[in-house]
This record gives sequence, structure tokens and C-alpha cells, in this order.
Amino acid sequence: MDSPTSPTQNPSSLHAGLIISTLLSFPYSSPISIASSFDQELEKALAYASDDASVQACLVDRTLQLASLLLESTRRSFRKRATAHNSSSWFLPPELTIKVFSMVDTKSLMQAAACCTMFNKCAMDPFSYAHIDMTKCTNEVHNEDLCNLTHRAGKELRSLKLGSLGRSRYPSWDHPFVDAPFLSELFYDADFFGSGLKSLRLYNIWTNMRFSLSVCTSFNMFSVCSNLTDLRIVGLTLPPMDLFKILAEKCRLIEHLCIENYHLPSKASPLIRCNIDIVKGSHLIEFVTNSPNLTSLRLIHFPLNDEVAHILAQSSCTLKYLNLSRSPTISGRFLRDLGNSCKESPLKTLIMRNCLKLQEKEVLEFCNSLIKGNFKSIRYIDVSNNRGLVSDDGKRSYKPKFPLEKFKEERLDVTLVADFPSPCSVKHYPVCHEEDDEELREIEMMEAGFSSLDVDSSSSDDDSEEDLG
Repeated sequence: MDSPTSPTQNPSSLHAGLIISTLLSFPYSSPISIASSFDQELEKALAYASDDASVQACLVDRTLQLASLLLESTRRSFRKRATAHNSSSWFLPPELTIKVFSMVDTKSLMQAAACCTMFNKCAMDPFSYAHIDMTKCTNEVHNEDLCNLTHRAGKELRSLKLGSLGRSRYPSWDHPFVDAPFLSELFYDADFFGSGLKSLRLYNIWTNMRFSLSVCTSFNMFSVCSNLTDLRIVGLTLPPMDLFKILAEKCRLIEHLCIENYHLPSKASPLIRCNIDIVKGSHLIEFVTNSPNLTSLRLIHFPLNDEVAHILAQSSCTLKYLNLSRSPTISGRFLRDLGNSCKESPLKTLIMRNCLKLQEKEVLEFCNSLIKGNFKSIRYIDVSNNRGLVSDDGKRSYKPKFPLEKFKEERLDVTLVADFPSPCSVKHYPVCHEEDDEELREIEMMEAGFSSLDVDSSSSDDDSEEDLG
């Protein structure tokens, strides 16, 4: 038996329900007629209420409150009906909808979540945030937003893409982007599950950091991502040696590594612009040598010397793709020995586009070595350069004398790309390759535009443009 205080037995509730039911069953009429009836009844109520203005004001406020409650109730009912309709008409079950949501960028996910209750419910599932991509909404994101998203993902977080693909010609310290110090704090947060993270891509995160910041503090965040298989850092402005030390110790499962140094002006810190020899590059060599799954390595705009380049090309037993483009220091001396020393190497692709000091004679020696049948694993080589190769007299050579016809006859299995546009040509070659994705291509096209305006500043302290012709 229902309680006497039950709403179903409450006379006041029964009376209110009857009034509302009568109102909802009001016969259809024109809006003007209904509005006129409301106006008349409200005026009568005000006239019968009292001559006191305060009492009349309370009656008006009460009427507005009741009208507002009716409007909100109607809206809730409409949303429920819309949700029921969407659930019945949407052709994917919730688990597949969540899977689709996990594949779109985060901005699109937020827009989908605002569409309807059903989408919002699916968008709140942690698996929807397994792949967080903030590269398309950089100007709108703050540290707190990223923190909330990673907490939503929890243990399901598998890939994280942050930063902006676009950047200015010179470093700026006032970007509104998520910054590296905050990332370090986030990665050490107890609620951040870095152990499940497989892919991490950071675009121009470090371009808003001053050179005096602690390098170790900036790179320590990688120590909690021991299961990373794909790491990409674009726009690095800090010395990379400590980064390779962390990677060699904590991230041995990496399969694809791409690091691009930012094009820094000649007045940048010597620590950032220093050449990487076999001593300074010891951690890099250790990482490449001891990473059992490493198949592709991109070190863009890295001041490596030829000895380090040679070790990188032959030390790994799994490396198939090596890109050393835009290096301001490699001359190509390592190429002449590469063919003989890499008899058992798995390396298939070697990219050395736009290397400022790459010498014509070294590339020629390499070609002759390949013609003799050396370096049997290689399938693709690219030595194209917007500014030509360095000839014996120190000038730039845009028409090097390579035995291309003989090369094609003897090594049909190898593709040699050697494009050298003349100085007056408007055509420029970025460092991207067919295996690179759309993000890298966009960055490299932008860099090609910068390089057409600037002389490579990283070599300006050692060689003037006159020395190179």
C-alpha cells in the first residue's frame, strides 16, 4: 500500500498534474489566439491578487518560473526522444562507434561529443581517447585540457600527438602551446599510464623553451614510456645527447625514430650547434646498436660527422631506412667505405637530401662501388640538393658527372635520385620521401620555403658562401 505522503496520493500533486494535463491537452489554435488568452488570464490574476505592487511582482515571477520549468521539461523530453531516435537509426553499435571515435583527431571527437547524448556517451569511453591528436587544435588547447584528456584515456592511451605542424622562421618564446616542462610533470603524474603509450609525436614543443632550461629535466619524461615503438620530435632546440642517453636506457623497443633539429640562427648556443662526433654521439650510437627493433631512423638537420654516419649505417642489424637529410656537416666520406663494409647490412633506403657539404667525388665513388655489385641490400638512394654538390674546386656543382646509364644497367634493383636544380630555378626539393606521412611532408615543404630564403646558418661559422662558390 502506498504511503499517504506518496506523490501519487498527494492531493496537491494530483491537482498540479491535472492542471498540467489540461494545459497539454489544450485544443489546437493559432499561436496568436493562445498568447492572447494567456495575456487575458494573467491580467485577471494580477487584478484579483492585490493592489500591492510587491504581491503582483511575486505573481509575475512565479509565472515566469513555471513557464521556465515547462520549457526545460519540454527540452528534456525532446532530447530523450532525439537520443532514442539516434540510437535506433544510427547504424553502428556503441562498441564500433567508440572504435571510430578512437581513430579521429581530438578536435573532431569533441565536436562529435557535442552533437547528441548518444555520441557524448560514446565519446566519454576511455577507449575513444586511445589516440589523442591535438595537432589540429593547438591554439585552443591548454595544459589543463591535455591533463583532462589523458585522465579520460587512462590505461587505454596508446598514442599522443601534440604541438603545431606550422612554425615561424625563427624560434619564439611565447607560444600558447602545451609546453615541455608541463609534459614532464604530466608524464610523472600518478594517473598517467605511460607504460601503455606506443606512439609519441611532438611537433615544435621545444621551440618555446629558452636554451638555459635544464635539458635533463626536459627529456626525463621519456623514462616512463618504456614501451614506445614510434617516437617523433620535430623542432628540437636542445642538445640531443641527453635525449639519446634516456632512449638508450629506457626505450629499447623503438621501431621508428624521427628527430628534426630546429633551423637555428648562427648566434644560438654552441651546445646546441656543436658537431656530433664519435664521442659526443656515443649515446646515439649505443641506442642504434642496441635497439633490436629499430627499422627506420630519421635525423634531420643533425651536425653528424662522417664517422658517426658510417657507424649508424652499419651498426644496426635491423635498420632498413636511414635519413640524414639537411646535415650541415656530412661530406660523404663515409659513403666510399659503406659499400664494402655493409655486405650483410639490411639497409634498403638511404636519404641524404640537401646536405650542405656533401661532395661530388664522394657520391661518385659510392656509385662506382655500387656498380661493382657492393652493398647488395640497398634499393633506394637520394642525394638531391637544392644547392648542388661541393666539387673539387670548392664550388657548387649542379651537373655532377655520375655514370647514370651504367648505373641503371648494372643495378636495376637500385633507384638513384640525384636532382640538382640550377640556382635560378624556382624548383626546390624537400627532404621528404615516399615513405613519409602527410605530417612530415607538410613540415618539409615549409622548411624548403625557409631554406630558399636563408643560407644554412649552422655552417656560417666555418665556411662562407664564397668558399663554396
